[in-house]
Amino acid sequence: MDTPTEPATEHTPSQPAGFQRARSDEQREARRRAILGVAADMVGEMPVADLSLNELSRRVGLAKSNVLRYFESREAVLLELLDSAWRDWLGRLAAALPDGVDAAAPARTRYEQIATVIAGSLVDDRLYCELMSVSAAVLERNVSPEVARRYKLAAIANTNALAELVGARLTELSPQGALYFAAGTLVATAGLWPQAQPSKAMLSVYEEPAMAVLRLDFGTAMYEMLATVLTGCVARWPATPPE
Repeated sequence: MDTPTEPATEHTPSQPAGFQRARSDEQREARRRAILGVAADMVGEMPVADLSLNELSRRVGLAKSNVLRYFESREAVLLELLDSAWRDWLGRLAAALPDGVDAAAPARTRYEQIATVIAGSLVDDRLYCELMSVSAAVLERNVSPEVARRYKLAAIANTNALAELVGARLTELSPQGALYFAAGTLVATAGLWPQAQPSKAMLSVYEEPAMAVLRLDFGTAMYEMLATVLTGCVARWPATPPE
């Protein structure tokens, strides 16, 4: 996908007043971070479907063509934002697991503790959950092979990092089992998050006693899903296979 060439002049009718071209690597990186920061704020305010490149450009204070020098599309912005949010979440999870999981507890207890810590960390991370929930269906659809490959390499690294965090707290689980659990965590997040963000129409339906059971609490649903998947992974891929 071609990136628009940079205009020859410092100011054009499409550029906001006060626009200054980023000339150094530091300035260009600062502008990329600014674009990502504004995009993160917008995800906190609106569904991803409503986040347009035009509005993003306006809030950043750049012409759309200038934003496209740094990211080839809206989706490319959000994929990079997802990777950043993913790594931030992993960092917080790495800090939370030692306090939340008793290394001396029985394996069954540690299943539940790991599920509790992960679910709780996700409840508090709307940015990551929102982007993960639309990653495959939306964000991967309007990017070049180069951007897609870079994102997928980052996703592999992030998934492996989650597997290592879990495996370190549950030595009964083989590395393969930890990897499958990590992948299952991503799928559960992507599937449960949108189900737990009902529209106003659905909220009114859930007020009916017969329908109330359909309303999901994200934290509770994630805990139950993760505890179940982790139990199954240990049974199927134990660190020491049964003879």
